[in-house]
Amino acid sequence: MAAQRKKLVVVGLGMVGIAFIEKVLKYDARTREYDITVLGEESHLAYNRVGLTSFFGHRKVENLYLNPAEWYTQAPEGALGYHINSKVVDIDSAARTVTCENGNVVAYDVLVLATGSDAILPRHTPGHDATGVFVYRTIEDLQRLIEFAGTKKDSVGAVVGGGLLGLEAAKAMMDLECYSQVKLVERNRWVLSRQLDSDAGTMVVQQIRNLGLDVLLSKRVASIKTDESNSVTGVVFEDGDEMDCSTICFAIGVRARDELAVKAGLACAERGGGILVKDDLSTSAPDVYAIGECASWQNQTFGLIAPGVEMADVLAFNLTQARLHSPRTFKRPDLSTKLKLLGVDVASFGEYFADRDGPRYLPAKYTRALKATANGDGAGKQPPDAMVKSLTYKDPFQNVYKKYIFTIDGKHLLGGMMIGDTSDYVKLVPMVKNQKELEVAPSELILGAKRDGDGDEDLDDDTQICSCHNVTKGDVVHAVKDGTCTDLTGIKTCTKAGTGCGGCMPLVTTIFNKAMLSMGNEVKNHLCPHFHYARADLYHIIMVKRLTTFQEVMRAAGHDPDSLGCELCKPTVGSMFASLWNRHVMDKPTHGLQDTNDRFLGNIQRNGTYSVVPRVSGGEITPDKLVAIGAVAKKYNLYTKITGGQRIDMFGAKKQDLLDIWGQLVVAGMESGHAYAKSLRTVKSCVGTTWCRFGIGDSVGMAVRLEERYKSIRAPHKIKGGVSGCVRECAEAQNKDFGLIATEKGFNIFVAGNGGAKPRHAELLAKDVPPSEVVPILDRYLMFYIRTADKLQRTARWLENLPGGLQYLKEVVLEDKLGICASLEAQMQELVDSFFDEWAEAIKTPAMAAKFKQFQNTTETVDNMEVEQDRGQARPVFWAKDAAAEDFQGLRARWSTTTWQPVIEASYFDGADESPNGISATIKRGDTQLALWRFRGRYYATQQMCPHKRAFVLSDGLLGQAPRDDESVGDAQPAQAGPTKSPWVSCPHHKRNFDLSSGACKTDESLSIATFEVQVRDDGLVYLDLPPVAELDAALGTRKWMVKKGEAGESPFAQLDRKIQFKGIRGKKPSAMPHAATSMQRPVALMAGGGGGGGCGSAPDW
Repeated sequence: MAAQRKKLVVVGLGMVGIAFIEKVLKYDARTREYDITVLGEESHLAYNRVGLTSFFGHRKVENLYLNPAEWYTQAPEGALGYHINSKVVDIDSAARTVTCENGNVVAYDVLVLATGSDAILPRHTPGHDATGVFVYRTIEDLQRLIEFAGTKKDSVGAVVGGGLLGLEAAKAMMDLECYSQVKLVERNRWVLSRQLDSDAGTMVVQQIRNLGLDVLLSKRVASIKTDESNSVTGVVFEDGDEMDCSTICFAIGVRARDELAVKAGLACAERGGGILVKDDLSTSAPDVYAIGECASWQNQTFGLIAPGVEMADVLAFNLTQARLHSPRTFKRPDLSTKLKLLGVDVASFGEYFADRDGPRYLPAKYTRALKATANGDGAGKQPPDAMVKSLTYKDPFQNVYKKYIFTIDGKHLLGGMMIGDTSDYVKLVPMVKNQKELEVAPSELILGAKRDGDGDEDLDDDTQICSCHNVTKGDVVHAVKDGTCTDLTGIKTCTKAGTGCGGCMPLVTTIFNKAMLSMGNEVKNHLCPHFHYARADLYHIIMVKRLTTFQEVMRAAGHDPDSLGCELCKPTVGSMFASLWNRHVMDKPTHGLQDTNDRFLGNIQRNGTYSVVPRVSGGEITPDKLVAIGAVAKKYNLYTKITGGQRIDMFGAKKQDLLDIWGQLVVAGMESGHAYAKSLRTVKSCVGTTWCRFGIGDSVGMAVRLEERYKSIRAPHKIKGGVSGCVRECAEAQNKDFGLIATEKGFNIFVAGNGGAKPRHAELLAKDVPPSEVVPILDRYLMFYIRTADKLQRTARWLENLPGGLQYLKEVVLEDKLGICASLEAQMQELVDSFFDEWAEAIKTPAMAAKFKQFQNTTETVDNMEVEQDRGQARPVFWAKDAAAEDFQGLRARWSTTTWQPVIEASYFDGADESPNGISATIKRGDTQLALWRFRGRYYATQQMCPHKRAFVLSDGLLGQAPRDDESVGDAQPAQAGPTKSPWVSCPHHKRNFDLSSGACKTDESLSIATFEVQVRDDGLVYLDLPPVAELDAALGTRKWMVKKGEAGESPFAQLDRKIQFKGIRGKKPSAMPHAATSMQRPVALMAGGGGGGGCGSAPDW
C-alpha cells in the first residue's frame, strides 16, 4: 500500500508562491510525497508583478499570468489544488489548520507562508485618503488608476518616489497618454539612490528628462491638497513649494505582510516587520515556513523577486531532496539588479556602495592576507578608501557610466554599477559571487583586453601526434597532399601513425580530414570498407530493423552481403549489439565480434596474460573484499596496483587461471569491473559528507548509485565518471566523460571531458540539479552519445563535432528539442534492468568456460615472456628494441622436409562457419606455438607469434576479409560477385594484419609470418603439414623468440637512478633521529656560490 501523502498548504499565490509550487512539483515528481493546496487572496492566478507596466499596453490580465490557467490542472491527480479569492485569516498551529475568510478550514502537515508585501501609503500625510491617491502594487491598483486617469484628461499626474518602482509607475502614467504632464518627485538629490551613486543617478535624471518626464529632486511631500469633494488638487512640499496635480501615485516602498503571523503568535520582527525565519526558513511554529517578501531573515526583508525565488528553491529542496543530500540553508542573497527603466539600461551588482559605506563581505582569501599583514594588530576599522578602490568610466556622448569596485590590491571584484551599457553584467555577477581572484587587470574589465595576433590555435607541422612512431602532423598532411594516402588505412601504412597504442587515432583522423578537405576531396565517414555508413547511421539501422546477428547486419547494410567484415567493423557492431540487446559478449553469435579485451573479459597485457579488475563502485570497498583481493593476488603471484579510478588492478593472470581467480572473487561478493570493455569504467569520488568536514554533498553515495546504474553498458568508447562533494574537486570530476560537483542546491553536471592524448576540460551541462533529477539527465546524455557518436569516439571529441555543440546538447537532453528524451530514458532503463555479471555467467556456462585454455591440444602451459622483479613484484621484462624481421613467410620453401601431423579433433571447430570470426585454436607442437582457424569453410594455420613485438597472441586476433570488387563499386551498389579474397588476422596487440594464406603483413612490409597447409581427414582429425619438431623449434620455438631480460637494453631509469642514488622503496634508517634538525650547511654554501655553479640565482647548466 502506498504511503499517505503529506498535505502541503501554501498561503499566497504570488510570484514567490508559484515559484515554490513549481519547484516542489518538479522535485517531487518521482516520489509524490506531497499534495499541494495553494490559497490565493486575489481574484487572479499568479501573475508577473515585475512586468505590471506592460498591462497598460495590452490591458489583459492573462498576458501577465506566469502559467496559463490550464497548467494548474495538468499536475498529476491530487498533486495541486488551487483556490483564488481565498484570504486566510487565521492559523491554528496546534491543530495544524488554516481558516479562510469564507469559513473554509484547510488542514496541513507543512504550511508555507508566501503572503508578500503591501505598498506603503504615508498615512501620516494629510490627504493620503483623498480621491486620486494610488499605490502601484497589484492589478487592481492599475485597473483603478487606468479608470481614474480616463476622467482626468490633460491634467498633471505625479509619482512620489524615484526608486525602481517609482520610475516604472512614471512610465506607466506616461503610457496612459491621459495626462498633459507627468512629474516625478524624489526626496534625494538623484533617482535610484538605493542602486546608484550621484554621478550615475544624475546621468539617469538627464536621460529621463529628455524623454519628457519632469523630475523634481530633494522634495518631500508635507501634505496633499484637496477640494471640497476630497479630490486631489495638488501637493505641498516641506520647503513650502506647491505643485498642482490631479493624481498622485505613491511608490515609496513596501512593507511585509505579517499580520496573519502576528495574529497566530508567530515571532515577527519588531522594526520593519516580517515573519522571523531561521536559515532553513522555518518560523517559530513547527512545520511552518515563510518565504519571499513576508519573511525576515537576519532582521532583513527583501523587496526583490530574486531572494524570494531563492528562498522558494531552498525550502522546496529541503522538503523533497534533503534525505538524498545535505540540507540547504538560505544565505546572503544576491541583490544585483538589471533593468530597463524608461528606455535606460541600469544595473548594479555586488557591494555597489562599498566605496561609500565600506565592504561588508570581503573574500576569505583576501581577508586572511589582510590579517597576516596587520602585524598582529588586526585589520581594524579603516575608512572605505583604505579598503577598496573604484575604477570609473564615463562617456557622456554615449550616456555610458560604469563604476567597478575592487579590493585595494585589485585582485577581487566586489561590486559595481552600470548605466547605458550593461552587456558585461552577466559576466561580472558570477565573479563577485565566486570571490575568485581576477585573471585580468581591473582596467580590462571595463575597457576590454588587448589582443595580440590572430588567436590561431592550430598545431604546427612539427608537432608530434604519434609518440609511438614519432609521427608529426606534417607527416600526415604531406602524405595526403602528395597523393600517397587517400584513406586512414593508407595513413597507418605509410606513416605508422595509429599502429602503436592507437591513442592518437582521433587526432590523426581530424588532421587527415582537414587535409583532405583543404584539397577539395570528399571525406567519407564510413565505418570501414564493408559498410558505407557512419557508425550512427548503422546504429539506427540495427535498432529500427532489430538486427541481432552480424550476418543480418551485413545483408541489410553491408557493401558485400556475403562478407564477414574486419577488425574495424566487427567490434563496432558487437558494441552496438551490446548497447541495444545486451547479450553476453562471449555468447556464440557475438563472441566472434569482440576485440582483444572483450574476448576473454580482461585486458591483454604485454606478455599475453590478462588483468583482473573487480568493480569497486565509487571507490568504496570493505576490508573483507580487500582481504579477498589480497589472497587471490598472493596465490597467483599477481602484480597489484591502485588505479586512478580508485580500484585495484591485478596483472599477470594467465588465461587458464582466469576462471579460478574470478571464481574466488565472485564468491567473495565481487563482480566484473569491465576494465576490458568500451563501457563505464569507474565513477571516482571523494569522501564528501561521509567524512569530510568541507563536504556539502554525499559524493560517495551518488558515485555508488551512478556506477551501479551504468556498469556494463557498452558505448562507442570507454566512459569515466566522477563526483566531488564540493568545489575543492578532489575527484577531478571536470576531466571525466560525466562529472558531478555538489552544490548547496544539488549538483552541477559537467560533460564531455577527458584526459588522454588530447585532454579536454568538461563543460557545464546543467547547474544545481536536484539529486533526484541527476539520473534522468545522465540517462539522456549517455544514450544520446551511444546513439550518435562515431566509432571509438570519446565524449569529448563527440561534443566537439556535434553540430551546435553544447548548446544543441542542452536543447536535446534538457529541453527535449527532438522529442526523444522519453525514448532515451526508456532505452537506458532497459539496459539497466538487463544487467548481469559477465564473469559470474562465464564461470557457470560450460561453453564459455571451455574457452579459457592456453592450448586446445594439450593441458601443458608455457610462459611467453620472461619476468623480473621490480619494487617487490614480478612484471614482464620490457619489450625488445626491434621487431623480429626474419623472413618467416619464406620458411615454407626452406623446410628440409614436411609431413602431415594430426593436431586436434575437427569437431572442435563445429559451428565455425556460422561465426563471424570462425573458430580458432592454439596448438602446441614441441616448443612451438601455432595458430589454427576454420573460417568460411576453410582452414588456415600460421605461427602464433606476432613478429612485431614477439607476442604469442595471433590465434586470439580478429579476422578480416575485403569485400569483393571493393575498388570498383560505388556507395549505392552492393558488391558484385567476384573472387573471394584471402582473409587476414589482426594482431590483438597493435593491429598488424597478416594474410592467412601468404603470411605477408598488410600494414608493415618488413614483417611476415609462417603459414602451413591444413587438411581434415576421414579419421575426424585436423592435420598440419609440418617440418620435424627440432627444425620447427629452431625456427619458431617459444624459448627462442620469447622476450628475455636485457634485450631492451639499459633500464629507462638507469641514468636517473645513478644520479639520485635510487635504491628502491626507502625505509627509515635505524640511526635516523626524527626530531633532529637538518644542518642546511651545503645548500646555503651553494646559494652563496661555494659550489661553483655561478652564484645565487644562476641558471642550471641545461
